[in-house]
This record gives sequence, structure tokens and C-alpha cells, in this order.
Amino acid sequence: MTPAASGTEVTLTSGEYTARIVSVGAGIAGLTLNGKDLVHPHSVDEVPLGYLGKTLVPWPNRIAGGSYTWKNTRYDVPINEPTTGCALHGLMAWTDWHIIHSDHDSTTLGAFIAPRYEYPWTLQCWVTYALHADTGLSVSITTKNTGKETAPYGVSSHPYLTIGLTPADEYVLSIPATHVAQTDDNLIPVGLCAAKQLDLDYRTPRLVSTQSIDHAFTGLPNEKWAVRLALPEKDEWVEIEAATPWVQVYSAEKLGRRSIAVEPMTCPPNAFNSGIDVIELQPGESHTLSFSIRGHIH
Repeated sequence: MTPAASGTEVTLTSGEYTARIVSVGAGIAGLTLNGKDLVHPHSVDEVPLGYLGKTLVPWPNRIAGGSYTWKNTRYDVPINEPTTGCALHGLMAWTDWHIIHSDHDSTTLGAFIAPRYEYPWTLQCWVTYALHADTGLSVSITTKNTGKETAPYGVSSHPYLTIGLTPADEYVLSIPATHVAQTDDNLIPVGLCAAKQLDLDYRTPRLVSTQSIDHAFTGLPNEKWAVRLALPEKDEWVEIEAATPWVQVYSAEKLGRRSIAVEPMTCPPNAFNSGIDVIELQPGESHTLSFSIRGHIH
């Protein structure tokens, strides 16, 4: 069988939820509740725009200039975002992961992150998706350092939340973050400021309207937090819940602003250079990022 553009598709069902998972990038290709999209969907037969639903390891977001220094050694990674000159979203978004397990409501995909000149550490990664009629889609991304040296590591996932592909201007957005990274023209952080200074304080839910957002938020609750998109007049909402110190929120201009990306991140953009919240994954050690997506649809 000839593989599709996004690999192999697995369909999960539970109650009124349906999820579609694709093997390329161990990605979320679709999630619906009562037949309405909760994440921006794509077909298994297409290369999705904007890293739709991809698993982002061993770093999320950008590395400035495609180079970083770790333990006094410089590494150069391929620049895959020419407009900013950055290395974007890790090494595994376009790799065809192996389907280890699959049944009607859960699946696990795995991949070996082979050492290479630009990232000479040996990792094994697994992503598990589980669907539940009451709680929606639960996701866990576990990575183990199977090598002999401590590895720099970060992780995220790239779902775009939506309510039936409603224009982003109509959403009431809530982000429980106090601060946001200020960035240069290449979207690389140059400082941290209060979210309200950039008119990005969404702790009190408010209409997105025409505002363009592509920022890393922090100052989140220490325990679990939730970012929610809502259509109050319809009493419909979708939210992502996680416990990471950072979340990237993007108003999806590349997708026609019909969804909003919400990416729970263990570290900010360019962390491999700044050192901020980089995980030092010891030999034999594992790290797990967990998050969930659920909605309320009539």
C-alpha cells in the first residue's frame, strides 16, 4: 500500500467524540464532538499547513539562527523557516511514527529519535491518545533518554482549537497568564512583560476581534490551567488543559483565522540558547507532557 501524505490514519470514537490521528508527526488530524470540529482538521491525504496537530520534539518553537550551544559545544540545526532564519518545531514533525497499539478509543505511536550531528543524543518517544466520552481527548508525550549523555529537551504539541471553523474574530478567548514574551522581528524573545502591556491580558475572557496573536504566554497557574475558546451566544466552548509553564497562542493567519493554535510548551521559544526552562534529560530518565482537549457543543 502506498502511504498517504500524512501516513496512516487511526480513528478513535467514544460517546459523541471522534478523533483522527495520523502517523506522520504523531499528529491530531481531527477531533469532533456531535459532528462539529473542535480542532482544525486536515486529511490524511494532504500535507497540513501550519504544523496542524503535530508532536514537537525534542524542542518546540524556534531556535534563532539555526544554532545553539550546549555544554560549551555549538550545534547547527537545519533552518526550516526561511522568513525568520529559525529552526522550527524540533526534528520529528515530518517523520512517520510507528503505530504500536490501536483500538476503538486509544492509540500509541512511537519513534526513535536517532542522534545526529546537530542533536547527538539518543531518545525514544511515545505519544498516546485516549478518547473518553466525558472528558474528551487525553494526550501524553513521553520521551526517554536511552543514551549515555544528558540531553537538552523540550516538548509541545500543535493543535488548533476551533468551534466548527468559526472565524477567530468571533471567539471569546481566555488565557490565565500574567506575562508574555516580547519578541523581535523573527519572533525570538527579547524580554518578558506583563500581558496587559501588549494588550494580551486574557485572564478575563474577551473577544479576540481583529487582534493578531502569536506569542508565548507564561505566569500560568502552578497546577493545571485551561485556555478556552467560547461562543457565549451559542453556549459552546472548547478548551485545552495542561500544566506546562508556557503556552504559545497563535491566531492562525496561515489558516485563514478560522481557529486558534494553543500549544502547551515546557520551555519558551529559543530556549536552547537562553537556557530558560530547558529540561536536562539524564541518561535513563523519562519525561511526560500530558494535556487534554474537551468541548461543550449542542
